[in-house]
Amino acid sequence: MQPTKIKIQPSQPLVEPQSSGGLFKPIKVILGFLKPYLKWMILGGTLFFLAANFRTHWQAISEIEITSTGWMYLSLALLVTLLAHLWSGWVWLIIIRMFKQPVRTRWGLQVYLITNIAKYLPGNIWHFYGRIVAMKDSGVALGVATLSVLLEPLMMATAALGVALISYHSPFWMLQILGLIALGIGIHPRILNPILKYLEKSKLKKKPPNLPEPPFCQLESYPIKPLLGEVGFIGLRWLGFMFTLLALQPLRFDQIPLLLGAYSLAWLLGLIIPGAPGGLGVFEATALALLSHQFSTPILLSAIAFYRLVSIISETVAALLAQLDRKFFDNSHPIQ
Repeated sequence: MQPTKIKIQPSQPLVEPQSSGGLFKPIKVILGFLKPYLKWMILGGTLFFLAANFRTHWQAISEIEITSTGWMYLSLALLVTLLAHLWSGWVWLIIIRMFKQPVRTRWGLQVYLITNIAKYLPGNIWHFYGRIVAMKDSGVALGVATLSVLLEPLMMATAALGVALISYHSPFWMLQILGLIALGIGIHPRILNPILKYLEKSKLKKKPPNLPEPPFCQLESYPIKPLLGEVGFIGLRWLGFMFTLLALQPLRFDQIPLLLGAYSLAWLLGLIIPGAPGGLGVFEATALALLSHQFSTPILLSAIAFYRLVSIISETVAALLAQLDRKFFDNSHPIQ
């Protein structure tokens, strides 16, 4: 007897997702159309918000005077912010060495500081591209080079969110603890590696054609050292902001935790929201919204403007010093 052949026809429910997918197609088309303009819409909105506040409080802002003590605090803010960028470069080297790449510390800091200024260029990927190319040309594996520039901002974002959760005093402390636990689980290699794979595709899809497709390199151990290093980086950046605010008015001790939490959250949003390169506008608008109930708006606007100036000057000075060091003092081979 011949075996009976059973032909299975697709059931009706299997066809339904296709029709329901058609319902979402116009939405996807609209989102795809708006995506290139989204960052400009965010930038325009934040700049309008800041400009409106500056216009409203311009008279009070123009009456603010900086004393000799205030200039001392601004100098401290500049030095601390410069140290923060050096610290961040050192953390980046820790990430590279996690993958057994013997990169010289001095060379790595030079590359990091010189390329860091490129984050203000349109596209917000050119500092990543510069580091990848510099490491590839020096003999570092392309997969490691790519992973290092993707893991660094992820660790920064995790550290900033963790500091914000710890700093805020809230009646919902259980949710804060659960948030910290979720952060700790979220950077486990089993969860982090797929995220890094996705970021590699999305961040580097606009890469220049002369950069080959990198082989994906996985994280093998829990990145506790980079995470703690980035917590230190956030702390140093916050100190720079606090010194800038101290240049304009004294602070009470009970305002410090709020200032730390608000700064961390504003810095995080400036990092992840697709606004202007370098977080311009997003950080300022968020800090103003979070802190305006604790500090006078004219003082806060002045502090935010001074802090952005301090940040740009410190990054420019760091890049210039690194370039001079490479040219006149140390241009030896990058590998130990």
